[in-house]
Amino acid sequence: MSQDSKSNSRRAVFGRRKGHKLTARHAALMETLLPRLALDLSTCPTDLASLFSCPVQDVWLEIGFGAGEHMIAQSQAHPRIGIIGVEPFVNGMARTLAAIAEKSLSNFRLHHGDAIELLAWLPRTCLGRAYLLYPDPWPKRRHWKRRFVQEESIAAVASALRPGGEFRFATDISDYADWTLRHMLRSPYFEWTAACADDWRRAWPCFEGTRYEQKARREGRVPCYLTFRRTSLRC
Repeated sequence: MSQDSKSNSRRAVFGRRKGHKLTARHAALMETLLPRLALDLSTCPTDLASLFSCPVQDVWLEIGFGAGEHMIAQSQAHPRIGIIGVEPFVNGMARTLAAIAEKSLSNFRLHHGDAIELLAWLPRTCLGRAYLLYPDPWPKRRHWKRRFVQEESIAAVASALRPGGEFRFATDISDYADWTLRHMLRSPYFEWTAACADDWRRAWPCFEGTRYEQKARREGRVPCYLTFRRTSLRC
């Protein structure tokens, strides 16, 4: 396989990356704040905690944070947790930067790009938790290969999580919930933690819903919350 083919096979980002025109403030934050928070993937980190401007006890990852509502809430609720957020969509990144600046949050690092790139860069067993909330379901069968949850991405998340760490997934699309559950149950790296139906019907404690979740509920779609624990098997 050519190098270009390998690169294309690893891409997890599809579709548009920018919507409406940024406001002057948002554009300025993309030029000034983002470079200060952006991770440098050209260097190999040895200790993720050292990347944050404040002392942190653990590091969590959110893949595709949208407008950042959940990630901002987690940052405020857990100031000693370092939060790494990944988002390719320009407008979502800009809104999140505005919230970080407004609330003077210091426990953030960001990657404006593809989550697969970041996962390949992360050291092994460096994360205590990873979130994937309401990812694009790509409902048409011919587009299922574009869904983030694939064998390769599951293995990449597993590599970054330490044993006992959690991968938390939420969707309002029942087909994507089934898809994710099937793929995760086949993985040797994770175990599903659910013991009863309420474990996937109810959100996690202190969970801050997103604007997408609010829209889904208004339109009658019921969210599903899945939690998977990283096993001690090596990957």
